[in-house]
Amino acid sequence: MSRLLLDSHVVVWWDEGLLKDPTLRTAIREADEVHVSVASAWELTIKAALGKIRVPRPIPQVMADNGFVELPVLLHHVEALASLPNHHRDPFDRLLAAQALAEGLTLVTRDPQLARYPVSVLRA
Repeated sequence: MSRLLLDSHVVVWWDEGLLKDPTLRTAIREADEVHVSVASAWELTIKAALGKIRVPRPIPQVMADNGFVELPVLLHHVEALASLPNHHRDPFDRLLAAQALAEGLTLVTRDPQLARYPVSVLRA
């Protein structure tokens, strides 16, 4: 069973058709579950408001159109976060690693630092 968690940038790239790797596109399209963390929506909203990124469509709409599953931030994710070494300074990325670990999800990301955590990573 394939269960993925998309990093924030992957959600935007997927929606804009910018994921060029056919193997990665197939993995996302054929996954049993594709999750998007509330933390990613939060991060994208902040970065868009600061002018650091362009998010063409609301993340809830992207998720609904693609059948992606909302992953809330739960207390056991915070507990998993506390157990992670400090390999990464970005709090959103650390939270995604903790969520992937706690939920047994494969994290889809381009960030090589996230592969240093004890989670399965699919490189975007």
